[in-house]
Amino acid sequence: MKKIFIALIALIGFITTIKLAFIYYDANFNNYALPSFCSVNDFIDCDGIARTTESQFLGVPLAYWGMFFYLFVLVLLFAEKLKNFRLFKFMEVFKNPYDYIASLGIFSFAVSITLLIISLFEIHKLCILCAFTYILNLLIALIAVNFKVLDFVKAFRQSFIDFIDAVKQVKYMVALIIVMIIAGIFLTYTTVTMNFAPQVKAYRKSPFREFVTAKRNKYAVKGNILGTKDAKIVIYVYSDYQCPICYAHNIMMHKLAKEHKNIKIIHKNMPLDNECNVYMAGQMHPGACLDARYAIASENQGKFWEMNDALFDKKPKTEAEILAIAKHLKFDVAQLQEDANSAKTIEILNNDIEYAHMQNINATPTITIKNKQVVGLKPYEEFVKLVKMYGAE
Repeated sequence: MKKIFIALIALIGFITTIKLAFIYYDANFNNYALPSFCSVNDFIDCDGIARTTESQFLGVPLAYWGMFFYLFVLVLLFAEKLKNFRLFKFMEVFKNPYDYIASLGIFSFAVSITLLIISLFEIHKLCILCAFTYILNLLIALIAVNFKVLDFVKAFRQSFIDFIDAVKQVKYMVALIIVMIIAGIFLTYTTVTMNFAPQVKAYRKSPFREFVTAKRNKYAVKGNILGTKDAKIVIYVYSDYQCPICYAHNIMMHKLAKEHKNIKIIHKNMPLDNECNVYMAGQMHPGACLDARYAIASENQGKFWEMNDALFDKKPKTEAEILAIAKHLKFDVAQLQEDANSAKTIEILNNDIEYAHMQNINATPTITIKNKQVVGLKPYEEFVKLVKMYGAE
């Protein structure tokens, strides 16, 4: 019964990973493909995950690694019979196939949990087919090792002993070396060329890579001034703390101020949140108005840019979360909360929104320099050319 259950689960897993391989192909190679059935919304999105750089390992799609795993499990299940055939004589080295299967199953499940964490907390999407295979991996491990005992240590130990016994035989040692060389050449090819992972190729060439992937703003400043205090060139940045690309844009602006003289960057609030923005027909970035008020209030304590970076980094949704950030940044929290909810702060925020509307600014991020507007995230070199055109050094 154990063999039947494992074989059935492995077969289901193999079929599932074939489907995932098709989804991966359509997402990355087929420009005319329709969304897959498991791309339901912004969160449950198999296609979205397939397009990320995390959907491959060493240039090989994770779906292919999964196919290999399930196929190998099926082969191990029939090692006893296969070793009687001349072509599969080498299968005799797998003396305790269930220990191998249990070891591989628990290892693959550990990898699965890692991928799930990346999916939920880095990518902020979930692939339900992928999650389904994670459960299958655990079931394979549990059934192979025996539900009642669950001695994975014994399974790993026995697998290691069997492996050492096998490689002590010269013919199998030579065979292992040849296989490893072939695998190494293949994986080197896939890693270097990324022919199976065009999304990684695009990512490597992306002019936004430094800013989009940054875990922190290494160009961050303290205080209320970014750039030269009495600069002749003033860049106004209309931004929204809940805007996904504004995080990268903020780092670009800091780098621009750090690397050039005679420019100053001033932040203006343009929250796409109908809580305070009367020009928003619907809701886009809930919490952005709250963030904006606290950003404005932080200037009273001389820590605007510290709060600015923290809001972009953490993207708090509630006042309690912002106050926790403020405490960490050593603000006078009570005073900050009072200022953030004051009539003066609300007036400043409303004036920013009103002025942006008068200038026909309705998207974030947008910058204005002299009478020129630049909307959206642009390659850093474009911003460099722009400020040099107006006299930055």
